[in-house]
Amino acid sequence: MAQFQEEMRQQLETSMHAELEKLLDTATGVDKEVSKKDFDGFKKLFHRFLQVKGPSVDWPKIHRPPEDSIQPYDKIAALPLPDSLADSLNKLVVVKLNGGLGTSMGCKGPKSLISVRNENTFLDLTVQQIEVPVQSYTCHKVPPALCPRYPRINKESLLPVATDIGMMGENADVWYPPGHGDIYASFYNSGLLDQLITEGKEYIFVSNIDNLGATVDLNILHHLVSQPNGKRCEFIMEVTDKTRADVKGGTLIQYDNKLRLLEIAQVPKAHVDEFKSVTKFKIFNTNNLWISLGAIKRLQEQNAMDMEIIVNPKTLDGGQNVIQLETAVGAAIKSFDNALGINVPRSRFLPVKTVSDLLLVMSNLYSLEAGSLTMSQKREFPTTPHVKLGSSFTKVQEYQTRFESIPDMLELDHLTVSGDVTFGKQVSLKGTVIIIANHGDRIDIPAGTILENKIVSGNLRILDH
Repeated sequence: MAQFQEEMRQQLETSMHAELEKLLDTATGVDKEVSKKDFDGFKKLFHRFLQVKGPSVDWPKIHRPPEDSIQPYDKIAALPLPDSLADSLNKLVVVKLNGGLGTSMGCKGPKSLISVRNENTFLDLTVQQIEVPVQSYTCHKVPPALCPRYPRINKESLLPVATDIGMMGENADVWYPPGHGDIYASFYNSGLLDQLITEGKEYIFVSNIDNLGATVDLNILHHLVSQPNGKRCEFIMEVTDKTRADVKGGTLIQYDNKLRLLEIAQVPKAHVDEFKSVTKFKIFNTNNLWISLGAIKRLQEQNAMDMEIIVNPKTLDGGQNVIQLETAVGAAIKSFDNALGINVPRSRFLPVKTVSDLLLVMSNLYSLEAGSLTMSQKREFPTTPHVKLGSSFTKVQEYQTRFESIPDMLELDHLTVSGDVTFGKQVSLKGTVIIIANHGDRIDIPAGTILENKIVSGNLRILDH
């Protein structure tokens, strides 16, 4: 049986290589060269995928991390900062991650910034409105190798569904970005890693582009650079306390005497409820990561960067079932020496993935101070309200037309809005507010309305006279 399985793997790998060559034959010039490099990376990923024989973790071997491997942020912040951190900032590169195929931009300044412009208009709007300090940087292009594309493969045949190298027409949805775990190989293969090290850069600070709380923290940076060379952390993962809204988030565990990231996709079905428990697994990964450039170079040269493969099933517009193979940047933590978790305040994790998230950060709950969003001191509780806006608010353009101004939400605990609902100016929402306009109905919340622990339903129209 083992021999048969090995022969099947070899046959699949041979067929994949042949199909990739056919795709390359449809490309010319620079496009062909870039695609060949992308396919070389995909071949390695596909080879590893075929070698996987079972679950990547043995549940009984999972243990809570030792106390000294996850430091409380307060302990880090208690260390006195030097008068100037200019030298430390000059050793740092800031990287913003997103999953969309877009334009790679780099910025030279006190900190180098590399970000990928998201193909999602919603996120573009958010970045333009809130990350204003980025506009003061001088930008330059980053090598295309930082934005590779891999082929989606048929779930049954495990072969590419693309018919040519193009990305238009029928091929529009047959390619995907390989997941942010590709950052290590992309930095190394593009030559950017060596360039940054030559320029004196020592660390990268990696975070998701939609996490508006992920600013450069001087306390963490100082902790990194102040350690003796032999004891410096090569990898720091910012974690924060899990709430019931975060039960699916990856967590840190101790496994084979190494700090390791455990994602829900790796958890056996029998233990999913245990994984979601906020009592056993109390923290989750914010994906704010501080990583040594020198360590990345060493691990890439030794081919020792170990990351589990994520098999992500998708259904194309035509109904075809495909899978895409990905890796996560945080999964590499087990490959680095002196890895550390830091339990940071919730304010370091402020993702804006939906219009519900956008409403929160645009409200008076937050203010922008020195490039960081901070919660208003006027709010009595440090937790953010739970907001759920219905399908009528999904598009940014729809969202903008439904609010004449953003409501006062300082005393809000929960907001649910469903159906055709609009808000006038200076509306105040307190406690639990539920507004439901049934199909065919419309609710206009008048200007100056105060809703506290109210359910609003039916039909309420305000018409111009």
